Amino acid sequence: MEQRQELRKAGLKVTLPRLKILEVFEISAHRHLSAEDLYKELLAAGEDIGLATVYRVLAQFEAAGLVTRHNFEGGHSVFELDSGHHHDHMVCVETGDIVEFVNEEIERLQKEMAKSHGYELLDHSLVLYVKPIQSKSKGG
Repeated sequence: MEQRQELRKAGLKVTLPRLKILEVFEISAHRHLSAEDLYKELLAAGEDIGLATVYRVLAQFEAAGLVTRHNFEGGHSVFELDSGHHHDHMVCVETGDIVEFVNEEIERLQKEMAKSHGYELLDHSLVLYVKPIQSKSKGG
C-alpha cells in the first residue's frame, strides 16, 4: 500500500488514524482541507478518529513534509498533500474556493525582482485574493 510507504519514508509509524487521514486527502474532491473538513469526512466514512487526533496527525505530517499548511485570509489553516511541485493559489473571497495555478512568467519576474535587489529567491508563496467578475445587467 502506497500510503504505508509514504509514512515510513517520512519516518512515521503506520497507524490507523494516519492511514485514514492520508486516504481522505487522496480521495477527497478538494485538495485543500482544514482539520475540521478532514474530521467531517472521517465521521461521514464511519471512522472513529477524534478532532484532537486529526490536529495532532496534521502537525506530524507537516513536520515530516507530507502536507503543506496554508493560512489564507480568513484565519483558518488548510492543508494539502505536498506534491513536490510548486504552484501558487487564488482564493475567492466570496466562496472560499481555492484555485491552484502555475505561471512561468510570474515565476521569472519574482526571481528577477529578487536579483535586482541583490538577492537570490529561495522560496515564495503567492496568494491572489479574487472575486467573481460581475457581468453587467441589461437594464443598467
